[in-house]
Amino acid sequence: MPEFISSDPDDSPTPRPARFVRPPPPALARDCALFLDIDGTLAELAQTPDAVRIDETVAQALPRLARELGGALALVTGRAITSADLLFPGLKLAMAGQHGCERRDASGAIHFHAPRKETYAKLCKLFRSLAKRHPELLIEDKGAAIALHYRAAPHLASHVHQTLRRSISDATGYTLQAGKMLLEVRPEGRDKGAAIDDFMGESPFAGRVPVFVGDDLTDEHGFATVERLGGWTIKVGVGRTMARYRLPNVGAVSSWLMAPMEDEATEASR
Repeated sequence: MPEFISSDPDDSPTPRPARFVRPPPPALARDCALFLDIDGTLAELAQTPDAVRIDETVAQALPRLARELGGALALVTGRAITSADLLFPGLKLAMAGQHGCERRDASGAIHFHAPRKETYAKLCKLFRSLAKRHPELLIEDKGAAIALHYRAAPHLASHVHQTLRRSISDATGYTLQAGKMLLEVRPEGRDKGAAIDDFMGESPFAGRVPVFVGDDLTDEHGFATVERLGGWTIKVGVGRTMARYRLPNVGAVSSWLMAPMEDEATEASR
């Protein structure tokens, strides 16, 4: 039976107690390895993925941050890499796409975890059938993972979750992953935490203090990995989370990224 992660934004695998007030994160340090989600973290969410825009100030800051971190900066997103690249014209950053199903390392090499073609084709057919009955739903076929967005039809949330949970019970090797106003099917064993683990085993990330910034349920896997590795985890926006720090919104993320770096991460911050 595929794993099902709740769509409740206040539900996460192992959230810290509600009474725990998370402080803002310390300043980045030059011995950090920085991992950044995109939608809801570097850019405001939009009605459709194609409508998302990256603020020019943030886009210009990323190459500078990468240089100051010795190249140890990667984007970790649910988008396909080809989709994410369109948001950053002229840049070719290290990146994990589709929750780690594909990954571009710091050298530019691509690592791809191919889906099971027959099963994936059946899942695509199921998604198209559901969207045909409800045209307000938006399908995002990423290549290894497929998402169904119901932002334009929030009243269909329960129907989407119940239908997909029931329908993919025999889809061996795949799991359901909830996000903000969407439900996604992705290969088991691949998530943002697995992608960060992969990066941390490679140059120039290895040996650094990992820092991950994200806003959604899909980012909790990344938070779990970074906590295990002794790094910093930063939740953007509201909702229960296992992250130890919090920034209130995308604007606060931008301001934090623009702040001067420290020479070294302090033990107290770890």
